[in-house]
Amino acid sequence: MKRMIIYFLSLSFTWGVLSGCMYAQQAQGSNVGSDKLKIISSIQQHMDRYGEISQSIWSYAEVGYQEEKSSKLLQELLKEESFSIESGVAEIPTAFIASYGSGAPVIGILAEFDALPGVSQDRIPERKILVDGAAGHACGHHLFGVGSAAAGIAIKNWLKENAQSGTIRVYGTPAEEGGGGKVYMVRAGLFEDVDAVLHWHPSSANSANAASSLANKSAKFRFRGIASHAAGAPQNGRSALDGVEAMNHMVNMLREHIEAESRIHYVITSGGEAPNVVPEFAEVFYYCRHPEMQKVQENFERIVKAAEGAALGTGTTMDYEIIHGLYNVMPNETLGKLMHKNLNLVGGFKYAIDEIAFAERIQTTLIGEKPPLENSNQIEPFEVIERGRGGSTDVGDISWVVPTTGLRTATWVPGTSAHSWQAVAAGGMSIGIRGMMVAAKTIALTGIDLMNNASIIQDGKIELENRVGKNFVYQSLVGDRKPPLDYRN
Repeated sequence: MKRMIIYFLSLSFTWGVLSGCMYAQQAQGSNVGSDKLKIISSIQQHMDRYGEISQSIWSYAEVGYQEEKSSKLLQELLKEESFSIESGVAEIPTAFIASYGSGAPVIGILAEFDALPGVSQDRIPERKILVDGAAGHACGHHLFGVGSAAAGIAIKNWLKENAQSGTIRVYGTPAEEGGGGKVYMVRAGLFEDVDAVLHWHPSSANSANAASSLANKSAKFRFRGIASHAAGAPQNGRSALDGVEAMNHMVNMLREHIEAESRIHYVITSGGEAPNVVPEFAEVFYYCRHPEMQKVQENFERIVKAAEGAALGTGTTMDYEIIHGLYNVMPNETLGKLMHKNLNLVGGFKYAIDEIAFAERIQTTLIGEKPPLENSNQIEPFEVIERGRGGSTDVGDISWVVPTTGLRTATWVPGTSAHSWQAVAAGGMSIGIRGMMVAAKTIALTGIDLMNNASIIQDGKIELENRVGKNFVYQSLVGDRKPPLDYRN
């Protein structure tokens, strides 16, 4: 396996240099400033290093709030690059802020690094579990964190070389996958003096839209009953599992009477120990989503009512714990257009021969549309997407308090879904690394543009105020609860 990793990293570096040369030629032909060429060159020079770090985090595959080795590795990288590090912020041991520079503007870059449980996979284009039940980077956050750090380092070097005022911050944001780490960082006021926030996400295509997401609120509903022999004395028992199943049945009927854009899904996380014992305890974990945060609140309250009714009808008791609550992302067209412009300058990348073979084998395992492999070298047209579709992210909370924009790059084989073993596999080899470097370059160029142009920042702030309203005051959907550091236990 080690030999395979070295091969893929070597391939990544070779093709990264070629991509950098092609970009330089394109940039020179279009009168792009020398500062941007230097940024591209500096990132290219360290591509091998960033690739190795991303693959170390891929191997750690640590789930939310347990990313000790991953967070430490990113902090060490940034500390070596003269960033000052504040660890354990917002009462989260693996959260951090890495800062360089002083004065305005203050530009923040988000860095995620948590894995998903139960998606262990080898770096090969066929299903091969490395460790049964283990986690895997099926959403590419091992690339996310390193790519963001690479962009921050490049901007830091530019600030230093030009003796320019300004502050660059890399925010280490844990537990995006269901833990809502950024929510607690926003609530703690860690973004109050930030002028703009940049982020990215692994994907199967390259885009930089001003796009919203689905707001989301989750909770674990816990039912408690009375244990008894299920055959010998069932009349003496009160089944907690009955409470869970009754709740699920009522919520499934509720789907007919809520907005079509809503999404409700659940898993039973505890259903009893043995069939011949009436379950004394049962638990179900719910997500409730909608493009509008207010609708999520309304639908969530109806879910709670269903749980209360289920407990009443089954003679059990119920309590629930809110795990996370996320705002929908607030699009920012001003910053989005800037990010899209820089993504077009950077461009995508063409697969090498070995990558084509890998990707073709991956596509044989996919269900649904199989876009051309050439999509990795294409940039999708810019869109403003006002209503969220698909998933949710805790970036949403940040975007309501600071002008925020992001991009997606082709770190996975075209047609690959997030949270799949195919995403883990591609993220563990050169395709993932090369997509990561596209993101690092684009964020770095966008950060420099913001450092150089106060009017863009001001326009972004005006747009945000117009969207949320002058009287908007941020209030977390999780209330005053502490970060759920044990939610993956």
